Amino acid sequence: MPDIKTHRRINDILLGPLERPALRWLAAHTPGWMKPDHMTIIGIIGALMIAASYGLTNYYEGFLWLASLGFVINWYGDSLDGTLARYRHRERPLYGFFVDHTVDAFTEMVIFLGIGLSPYMNFTIACLALIGYLMVSVLVYVRTCVKGEFKISYAGLGPTELRFLLILINTYLYFWGNPTLQFFNVSVNFLNLAGIIVASLLFLICSISSINQARQLARIDP
Repeated sequence: MPDIKTHRRINDILLGPLERPALRWLAAHTPGWMKPDHMTIIGIIGALMIAASYGLTNYYEGFLWLASLGFVINWYGDSLDGTLARYRHRERPLYGFFVDHTVDAFTEMVIFLGIGLSPYMNFTIACLALIGYLMVSVLVYVRTCVKGEFKISYAGLGPTELRFLLILINTYLYFWGNPTLQFFNVSVNFLNLAGIIVASLLFLICSISSINQARQLARIDP
């Protein structure tokens, strides 16, 4: 089994050509007193802001803008903690891997439950999307342990793309609302349909990737 401290990071996302130079610039211009742990805390604050904002949309839809700001803050903290450590050559492979991904599980739960508490998405559908996201996360961590590859992008999509998509959806919801769509005498609103599609894709990605990975390991470890 590969050493977790020497795993290879694979993050071939669609927004990578924009994100990677932006993160390098931010790391270079981050004040010296700010540490990677500070960035992790900022990411948590962003997730809590997202959840609270979605809950407050029950009273005023303008809180969708605050939720979108929360996604930016969450991206800033979550994406920059590891980048900052690598830029300053202050990596802590075991501590960083453990803290980063346990915090990720917490923030994912907070964000999806916040969406489920909004008037836009059914709580059960939000929980299904959360389960799918956590299943893919488990796949990523197990794959890291058995193959030494930390692969967080599938078909060019990763957490950054999901945040960007949710910001676009928030903008749509604010200006055009949450329309109800009709499919064969079944009514479903826009965000519930989006949640069902996301959950289905996550389950599909997890299933196909798990089967393919098991086949590869069966050849390596007969």
